[in-house]
Amino acid sequence: MTNLPEPGSTAPEFDLPADGNSRLKLSDFRGTPVVVYFYPKDDTSGCTKQAIAFTEDLTDYEKAGIQIIGISKDSPTSHNKFIAKHGLGIRLASDEEAKVSEAYGVWVEKNMYGRKFMGIQRSTFLIDGEGIIQHVWPKVKVAGHSRDVLDVAAERLG
Repeated sequence: MTNLPEPGSTAPEFDLPADGNSRLKLSDFRGTPVVVYFYPKDDTSGCTKQAIAFTEDLTDYEKAGIQIIGISKDSPTSHNKFIAKHGLGIRLASDEEAKVSEAYGVWVEKNMYGRKFMGIQRSTFLIDGEGIIQHVWPKVKVAGHSRDVLDVAAERLG
């Protein structure tokens, strides 16, 4: 069973290496709403569709004043290649030790073809400018997810 932070709670802080030889710290976004989404792996089918959907909707997120950060265990080098290959406009952070994924309750035991392993459960968090979680999407289904996040953000932050 996952232990996801609840809406109304303070989002766990993070300071992670990111694409473009940069770092992303949640506290650097104070005053700005942020969508933090966790995904299993760069350049896999569902993760690519999700990143492209967030990129396609980026103008709408920017109009709403919302930043988007994707987090996976992939290295910053992998993120740079993923961004370049698909023309992504979103920021990607690297949680290679899964400590941030654990803090957000998305580092879970998975079971694929009878094999058990630890991995990231695709999940999204809407965090307001004060660092408070406004909404949580556990076990995300990629289709339509970016638009759903935008709709909820408009409702919760509008």
